[in-house]
Amino acid sequence: MSNSERTPLRHPLQLIPLLLIGLGLALLIAAPVAGQNQRPLVQVAEVDGTITPVMAGYVGRAIERAERDKAAALVLRMDTPGGLSSAMDEMIQDILHSEVPVVVYVAPGGARAASAGVFLTYAAHIAAMAPGTRIGSASPIFMGDDGSATDGDETLKRKVTNDAVSQIKNLAQLRGRNAEWAEQAVRDAVNVTADEALALGVVDLLASDLPSLLDDINGRVVRMERGPVTLATAGARIEEHRMGMVDQFLQLLADPTIAYILLSLGSLGLFLELSNPGAILPGVVGGLFLLLALYSLGTIPVNWAGVLLIGFAFLLFAVDLFVPSFGSLTIGGLVSFVLGSYMLVAEGAPPGYDVAPAVIWTSTALLLGFFLVIGGAVLRARLRRPSTGRESLTGQVGVVRQALTPDGFVFLAGELWHATVATPDPDTAVPVGTAVTVVAVEGLRLKVRVATGAEVTTAGRSGADSRMVVPVAGATRAEVG
Repeated sequence: MSNSERTPLRHPLQLIPLLLIGLGLALLIAAPVAGQNQRPLVQVAEVDGTITPVMAGYVGRAIERAERDKAAALVLRMDTPGGLSSAMDEMIQDILHSEVPVVVYVAPGGARAASAGVFLTYAAHIAAMAPGTRIGSASPIFMGDDGSATDGDETLKRKVTNDAVSQIKNLAQLRGRNAEWAEQAVRDAVNVTADEALALGVVDLLASDLPSLLDDINGRVVRMERGPVTLATAGARIEEHRMGMVDQFLQLLADPTIAYILLSLGSLGLFLELSNPGAILPGVVGGLFLLLALYSLGTIPVNWAGVLLIGFAFLLFAVDLFVPSFGSLTIGGLVSFVLGSYMLVAEGAPPGYDVAPAVIWTSTALLLGFFLVIGGAVLRARLRRPSTGRESLTGQVGVVRQALTPDGFVFLAGELWHATVATPDPDTAVPVGTAVTVVAVEGLRLKVRVATGAEVTTAGRSGADSRMVVPVAGATRAEVG
């Protein structure tokens, strides 16, 4: 058999080395990926800011995602001044029932876990702090039925405080932490640094950064609802899940200062729409801002008396446009606005729930400037001589077309009018062609007097009839124009 006949049989054998090389390359590429997939997964969520219903929903979803992705742990990196107890309770329940170990890490340096943050730290399976952080001040704030802070009676204070103490002591016993200090944090609002918290057994460890934290907690045993679980977090893959844009926007609305600005702008928009019907845009924007303000007010400890005072202020502003009060209603509105602004957030609300005084006074100054401009425009409009209707005839100069004895006819504004001399002289008639000034309008009859030279000159410049004459000294008539 010739060589040309044997060559085609060798081609399949020649492909084997190429296939082996390709398989080796594929294994080299897949090996790191497979190794990465075998590494434990740790997810991180940020609890940065006040504890609100929005924050509680974000943490709840973070726990659900960690459970779904079978993460080895969920780290809540915390820096909070506290917040609403209702949102805090919801977050505590989510942590206690989590199927994934939850680690609260007070970080970075300078961060704090105050008020509700203390309860969340005690609820976590692992509690850690970064150097330079602090924890404490967990005393409850007492709210009255109207949403304002109140000292309340002693029985109510004891009930609320004792309830908070029992809650945090239960968490301390569940996690094996210092229950005595926890009670002091609630009753006496004590604070400690990170080093002191570790020495007192308030937290489990200190860690300078997240990788160090994961290495330090590796191998620790935590108690879950399903039983003990050993943490495997060394060299874990870290996935950070921050708030989405919607959550960030809603969290922003939970800021009392934002709520105050939205309430003020919304009220101003409706005021502009009511004072200028048909403008549409101010009404639409104002209504939108008011709806957002109502949502925002629902997330903060608001004093509704303050809201009513702000609304009353804009009502006085609107009335002042139609009732001549010489600015007294506007002044009263500004006073009501300032009082309502300071009363908007309940006194003694949790830290972080207040409206900055600089914002209040800046808003008041802007409102004052706005209404000074509007008031000036309204005043000028009222003082301006009418340009249409019968009222506009007063002060205008016309020409006598039939001698006034004392009745006759005057040509004015392109029309012939019945006219009567206001102070008739029985011996002298006002001759034809004499310039006369209207002093009053009674029905369809004009009350007139002989015009002065200055009035005739002004009327001539404005385009009045140039065939007017006016008596001057030493003559019976003088041509004008």
